[in-house]
Amino acid sequence: MLVQAILKSKATGGVVTVLPSVTVSEAAKILSEKRIGTVVVSEDGGETATGILSERDIVRELAASGSGCLTQPVSAYMTRNLVTATQQDTVQDIMSRMTEGRFRHMPVVEDNKLVGIVTLGDVVKAQLTELAMEKDALQGMIMGH
Repeated sequence: MLVQAILKSKATGGVVTVLPSVTVSEAAKILSEKRIGTVVVSEDGGETATGILSERDIVRELAASGSGCLTQPVSAYMTRNLVTATQQDTVQDIMSRMTEGRFRHMPVVEDNKLVGIVTLGDVVKAQLTELAMEKDALQGMIMGH
């Protein structure tokens, strides 16, 4: 299965982005309101991905420096060296990269443009769907259908 199939199966809410100047507090509020685990940081309002900020990043910084980090811009704590996927990447490939990198969200980029985001949950769901289809096909073959 390809990343493209995952993106097609997801709700069409788009990728939640914030400007690098948004405060960590504002980003945390967005994460809470939208019930998501990460925001993509974009200097141009969503066309390209400059960085990514996760709830884990916020918690780590709170533990390290206290609540003062909440008034700082997300650009101070975001991950800048993004690991991205393309729509033609396989589910197995991105699952491997997510596991090795110990992260749960991967922006999908085509021609340097942000086209979506894939989560570890999306990948697991895709794998389970694929396994269920294979199981049904094998049962059909065994039963002679």
